[in-house]
Amino acid sequence: MSQNRCPLVQSIRLTDKLSRTHSKSCRRGLEEAAEVRPLWIPSKERIREANLTHFIAFVNRKYGLKIRSYSELYRWSIEKVSDFWSAVWDYAGTVCSRRYEKTVDDLNSFPGAKWFTGAQLNFAQNLLRYRDETVAFVSRSEKGNRSRVTYSNLYRKVGGLANSLREMGVGPGDRVAGYMPNIEETAIAMLAATSIGAIWACCGAELGSGAVLDRLGQIGPKVLFTVDGYVYGGKTFNILPNVEKVAGRVASLEKTVIVSYVEAKPRIRNIPDSVGFEELVPSEGAAEIQFEQLPADHPVYIMFTSGTTGKPKCMVQGAAGLLVNHLKEILLHADLKRTDRITYITSPSWMMWNWLMSCLAVGASVVLYDGNPNYPDWGTMWRLVQEEKITILGCSASYINYLRSVMARPGKAYDLSSLREISQTGSPLSAKGFEWVYREVKQDLHFNSISGGTDINGCFAGGAPILPVYSGELQVPGLGMKVNAYDENGNRVADRLGELVCEAPAPSMPLYFWNDPGNEKYREAYFEYYRSKGKNVWRHGDYVMIHTDTGGITFYGRSDAVIKASGIRIGTSEIYNVIEKLPEVADSLVVGQNWRGDQRIILFVKLAPDHHLSEDLRERIRRALREEASPKHVPALILQVPDIPYTFNMKKVEIAVANIINNRPFTNRDALTNPESLDYYAELLPQLQEK
Repeated sequence: MSQNRCPLVQSIRLTDKLSRTHSKSCRRGLEEAAEVRPLWIPSKERIREANLTHFIAFVNRKYGLKIRSYSELYRWSIEKVSDFWSAVWDYAGTVCSRRYEKTVDDLNSFPGAKWFTGAQLNFAQNLLRYRDETVAFVSRSEKGNRSRVTYSNLYRKVGGLANSLREMGVGPGDRVAGYMPNIEETAIAMLAATSIGAIWACCGAELGSGAVLDRLGQIGPKVLFTVDGYVYGGKTFNILPNVEKVAGRVASLEKTVIVSYVEAKPRIRNIPDSVGFEELVPSEGAAEIQFEQLPADHPVYIMFTSGTTGKPKCMVQGAAGLLVNHLKEILLHADLKRTDRITYITSPSWMMWNWLMSCLAVGASVVLYDGNPNYPDWGTMWRLVQEEKITILGCSASYINYLRSVMARPGKAYDLSSLREISQTGSPLSAKGFEWVYREVKQDLHFNSISGGTDINGCFAGGAPILPVYSGELQVPGLGMKVNAYDENGNRVADRLGELVCEAPAPSMPLYFWNDPGNEKYREAYFEYYRSKGKNVWRHGDYVMIHTDTGGITFYGRSDAVIKASGIRIGTSEIYNVIEKLPEVADSLVVGQNWRGDQRIILFVKLAPDHHLSEDLRERIRRALREEASPKHVPALILQVPDIPYTFNMKKVEIAVANIINNRPFTNRDALTNPESLDYYAELLPQLQEK
C-alpha cells in the first residue's frame, strides 16, 4: 500500500464509524425515530483495493487536490464538471484517434450540451481494446448449452461480420437492429455494427411482432439480426412467424440475418432477403477491424422506452458520452476489475444489457445467461455463480422478491465464495429485501442497488464500494450527476418525499429523440413540468427521499404512479414495503382511482399458492399498513387478482391498470410480458365503478 492511500483509507473508515448510526425521524416515510445501522461496512482491504480509492488518488495527483472521502469527491464532480469528466476519460483509458478540444461546450444548454467536442473515436474499438486469450464471453442457456469465446476470437468474429456488413452497403448512420435473446451472437452483431459507425437498436426475442414493429418501424433499419426461436421456462418458442411479419412490414430492411438457435436448419425461405448468421462470419474471421473514426456525439444506440402509454419513444445516445458514463459506473461504482466475472439477468431490450456489454472495455469476463432464471427451480442462477465463479451478479428487485417468497436460502445451498457484489435495479427494493440478501445470501457482500433509466443508459444513484450499505437505501448519488429532490413547487427537499431531478447536463443523456423536430417531445418528456415553475431541470419521474444522515437515497416508485389521496402524496412502494412482509402475498399492485372528487387507493394482491383473500387477511393488511406506514396508506379496496402486469424491463405496470380502472384507454399490450393479465382488471371495471 502506497503512503498516499493510507490516510484516505483511514479517513473513510473513521467517517463511517462515527457518523452513520444516530437516530433520525421520518425515515422511509415512517413517523417514529429509528436507529440507522449499516448492514455492511467494507473492510480496510476492500477500501484500499477499490477502483474508487485509486481514482481519488488519481484526481488528487492530477489536480493537486486533497479529496479524502466520497462526499468530497462527489461535491467536486458536480462543481468542477469539466475536470471530473476529463479525469474519468483519462482514468478509464478511453481510446481515441483525436482527443477532445473541450470536455463540455455549454452547461447552460440543457438540453443540448455537447460533450467531448472535437474528439474522434469508435465505440466498439473501446470495447475491443483487449485481444488476448482471456475469456470475453461465457454463454450459458436454459437448454444446458455452454460455450466460451476469448477476446482474440471475439475480435476476429466481429471483424468478419463487420466486413460482411460493409459489403451489404452498411455505413455510418445506418440503423442495424436486433430481435434477439441474450446470446453471444447479439453482442457480435452490436460490435460489428458500431465498429463501422452504424447505429444499434435491439428488441428482445420475447417481444411480440406488434411491439417490435412499434419500435423498429420508427427508425428504419437496413439490416435485422434475429433468431429462429428461444427457450424459456422449459418451452421452445418459434418466432419465425413474427420475424416474417416484421421483415414484410419494415420497408427499409434490405437483409434479415437469422441465427440458428433452437433448430439446426430452420426454414427461413418465407422471410425476404434472409441469410444465415454463420454465412456472414467466416470461421477464420478477419485479421484487422477498420474501426470507423467518428465525432464524439455520433449516435451509437437507439433505446426504446417501455411503451406503456403509447408508442415507445426512440432515444438516440452518443458514443463518447455513453461510453465514458458507463466506464464511470462500471469502474467506480461497481468496482469491476479485469479479473472479475460478471453476469446480469437481462434481455437485450433492457439498458442493463448495453451496460453489461461495456464491461468488455475493462477486459472482464461476461457471462451471458439466456432463459428463465428460476427454471427448473430458484437455484438456477446460484448454480451459475458457483460453477462459473461469478464475482458480480446483477438482478432485479422482482427476482429478489421471488426468492423471498419461496423462502430460498442461496448461501446455505451453494458455494458463493467467489461472489463479492450483487447489483440490483429495475424497481425499488424494500428494506426487507436488502436484509434478506445479507441474511440468506452472504454477509460480506457489497449490495450495489442502483437506479437510473433507459433514457440515460445509466444511473442517477447507485453504490460506492468504500462506504457502508444501509437497509433500503441506494448508497450515493452518482458521480457527476447533480441530483436533488424537489417538492411540487420546485423547492429542494431532504428527509422527506420529493421528486428526483437532475439539475445539470450529463454525458449520457439523449442527443435527441428520433423524428422529433425541435426536440419538442424531448423537452416535454423531461423538462416542461418544472420549467413552468422557473426551473430548468431534468425531471426523471421517480419519487425519492434523500437522507442527510447517511447520504443515501430511498426510491419510492414512479412519480406518475404516486397516489394523491385526500391531498397526501403516497408513494406506491411505501405500501409494497409493508405488505411484502406477509407470507400470503406473492405480489401486489397499487393504483389510485378517481372517486367522488378525490383519489382512493386500490390494492390488488396476487396470493401465494393455497391461499385466498379472506376478511381476516384483508384486516391484517389494513392493520399492517396503518401501523407501519400511516392510516392514509390503508386502501379503500383490497382485491385478489391472478397476476400482476410487468414490462419486459421487469417493472410493475401501475399506469396501465390505473388507466383501465379510470376508464382511460390503454392499447400497447405488446409492451408487457403478460398482457393477458390486463383482461381481469378490465372485467373488474363495472364492479369498481359501483363500490
